[in-house]
Amino acid sequence: MMVPVTIITSTRTKPIRAMLEYDFMRSAFAAAAIVALVSGAVGYFLVLRGQTFAGHALAHVGFTGATGAFLLGVAPLWGMVATTMIAGIGMGLMGERLAQRDVAIGIVLALALGIGLLFLHFFATFATQATALLFGNVLAVDTATVWTLLGLGVVCLVALAVISRPLLFASLQPELAEAKGVSLRLYSVLFLAIVALATAECAQIVGVLLVFTLMVGPAASAQRLTSSVGKGLLLSASLALAEAWLGITLAFYTDWPSSFWITALSAGVYLATALPRPSSTLRRQAARR
Repeated sequence: MMVPVTIITSTRTKPIRAMLEYDFMRSAFAAAAIVALVSGAVGYFLVLRGQTFAGHALAHVGFTGATGAFLLGVAPLWGMVATTMIAGIGMGLMGERLAQRDVAIGIVLALALGIGLLFLHFFATFATQATALLFGNVLAVDTATVWTLLGLGVVCLVALAVISRPLLFASLQPELAEAKGVSLRLYSVLFLAIVALATAECAQIVGVLLVFTLMVGPAASAQRLTSSVGKGLLLSASLALAEAWLGITLAFYTDWPSSFWITALSAGVYLATALPRPSSTLRRQAARR
């Protein structure tokens, strides 16, 4: 008995438009676009300022806030936003002392993660959602969450645009900026508050343990490819968007976790930019001669 060719073709190819026939896929692409653009822009300054550890730290603290929100019957996103904002402002107030207290901060982060697990212990029915909090599940994002992410994303980008010029000055030439009357502590607090919001958003897509995937990976790759701040910002956001969308697409066709694909793509792009380029190798050889 012959099977119609049309059935075989549609099963094997699963055309791209098939993804968009599902509401959850449309929501996933929309949420990923919002988070990727915000993460790419905020992450660029995060890498430029050498504060990548701060993003990871805020994600851990956010996990405690999200699990605590479960206990209070509040949406995890709002618990994460509240705790990351408080922690971000606190880190900003610490200023330069933050870089000298890595060990203490690491202990606090481990404690925060442990408290989060304790909160989950009290509500065993929410234990299955711990995986989503830790590793993300963009395919579970609903329409209401997309609108919430959009609102938070607009706040992040507008705030970043307002402080971008003095922030860049304070990041590249802190001593001169302070001499010119730029408050380093003020802009550190404002920026880390923005990072806190971006981290809470990013955790909805890739989870608290993989925040580096969208917050740091694209930005680090962009800074390896161009020294221009304007081009670097656009490239960072573009890479984050491409990695997020391609990761979701690959997850749809392979049934592998989307967070895995996004992480693999982010790491792959960064490793590719780290490889020596032929032109730079030739320049080094010519300089030795």
